[in-house]
Amino acid sequence: MADRDAPEPAPGWAPTWALGRAVLLTGLLLIAAVLLGRVDLVVLAAPFALGTAYALRRRPTAAPLLEIDTSDTHLVEGGPMAATVTVGNPDTVSYDVAVVRSRVSRWLRVERVEFGGAGRDVRGSGGADRPFVTAVPTGAAVDLSLSGTALRWGRHPLGPAGARVAAADGLLVSRAVVTDPVRVRVYPRTEPFEAVEAMPRAAGLVGAHRSRRPGEGGELAGVRVFAPGDRLRRIDWRVSLRAKQLHVASTLSDRDAEVVVLLDVLAEAGRPGGIGGAASVLDTTVRAAAAIAEHYLHRGDRVALLEYGPAARRLRPATGRRQYLTVLEWLLDVHAESSPHEPYDQVFGPQVLSADALVVVLTPLLDERSAQMLARLARGGRFVVAVDTLPADLPGPKDKGWAEVAYRLWRLDRDTMIGQLREHGVPVVGWAGAGSLDQVLRDVARLATAPRVGVR
Repeated sequence: MADRDAPEPAPGWAPTWALGRAVLLTGLLLIAAVLLGRVDLVVLAAPFALGTAYALRRRPTAAPLLEIDTSDTHLVEGGPMAATVTVGNPDTVSYDVAVVRSRVSRWLRVERVEFGGAGRDVRGSGGADRPFVTAVPTGAAVDLSLSGTALRWGRHPLGPAGARVAAADGLLVSRAVVTDPVRVRVYPRTEPFEAVEAMPRAAGLVGAHRSRRPGEGGELAGVRVFAPGDRLRRIDWRVSLRAKQLHVASTLSDRDAEVVVLLDVLAEAGRPGGIGGAASVLDTTVRAAAAIAEHYLHRGDRVALLEYGPAARRLRPATGRRQYLTVLEWLLDVHAESSPHEPYDQVFGPQVLSADALVVVLTPLLDERSAQMLARLARGGRFVVAVDTLPADLPGPKDKGWAEVAYRLWRLDRDTMIGQLREHGVPVVGWAGAGSLDQVLRDVARLATAPRVGVR
């Protein structure tokens, strides 16, 4: 009789141990009452049977709903992060207990959680991937709100999230409902960067750099006699009245330049610590590339990005805010990848790299092929600036397990490589944010204006 009182659960739901114990205890008491002829055992089994039947009078028929939503999938390092995990009840039966748990990337630090109207700080108390419990009324939804800080650039997963609910006074439990993770894009924070020096050679027709070619611009070149085709607004009336002949003020045209940011992704060193922590080679490379691109795009120059590695990805040169957003999106997929083979070298051909382009190479100089690549660019007549991205606080020999002598030899060999590059005409400067490239760009601009010796 007890087995008939316990109906089959709905699809997607399973009986709990509590339901099994209630049915088993009721059955044993009834069997003992029949065998022993004791009516008191029937009376003792009646509350268990009636309680189970009453709890199962309304059984759930639908599985719970689960969804992950982020208020903003375009975040910046060090900026606030907010996400919501929603568990819904589409059934006509309320859920007694809902247990929700979500995985969160280590680079998305959750600092506060609010669930079911109650909130608490979780920093240092086990994180946000611990289970949270609440009740869900009929036809309602409860939000698990996560708020914190985005620590590092990249595409970070938020989720997957899972939920299980119990109904019918805890006698039925739903199957686990798991939702797919959501990819949160965290853009690199652009470090302050300002290069006040002129570009080595401007190639476009419009822009913010002064050229030597006369034309429409804001830089005064001198005063000359009026000629056919000159604009009337350029007439200098003071000089014209004094000379008894029309004179015009001539200007130098403003021209744009092409900047190619070349990212060396053959090696990685250091431990990433997120915003405010230690920076690895890849962290410095990506953040410096974003800062350089933002600076030159703001000045109206054309910016292109290249990877020196097995993938040899390329972003075509363009200008404007759209190109800046494309640059940030492109940088999210940068990752270090070593290869025993020579990287695809055709990306540095004349059809890709303009002869007038300024090539800023972000490299840790940990691979000999990187130094050879810089030397080839310099011998090809390119205007090259090498930015050293090796962290200054690189772990010492004790942390790496190196011998002290081997570590010093490696440092001496690297310093020798940098010295040889400078002898080949490749300036090497460490990235230090604002003003990092001023002196180097000044030297490159002088080299560009110097006469070149032709070889017969």
